[in-house]
Amino acid sequence: MSKIERFLLADEMEPVSHYCHAVRSGDRVWISGTVGVRSDGSIPEDTAEQFQVAIDSLDRCLRAAGGRPEHIVKVTVLLTDIGDRAAINPIRQRYFGDNRPASTLYEVSALVAPEMKVEIEAEAVIAE
Repeated sequence: MSKIERFLLADEMEPVSHYCHAVRSGDRVWISGTVGVRSDGSIPEDTAEQFQVAIDSLDRCLRAAGGRPEHIVKVTVLLTDIGDRAAINPIRQRYFGDNRPASTLYEVSALVAPEMKVEIEAEAVIAE
């Protein structure tokens, strides 16, 4: 049985519930939902800016667990306005490049704070 490693990053937003930022077991990594909260606690008003902050956070969590963007096999994106999909797509395309993950996108009525507009979680397989 593979060892389970849990990652709680000091430079990431404090979890609002009882979870860690990332979990790794063997070659699998799960990244908890990341949101567009900057390290100073501020939240950009623009959805695309929030998504960029969230992707940067996801990337830090992934790398802490030993992964890179090309290892991501599945993402789930939550938007409070599905119409913002076009605004976040260029950021997704830059981040993933040719390594397109499986993906699910949901519109939700709200996230954990009213000013939050986007959340992204990911699953990775680190097969070298």
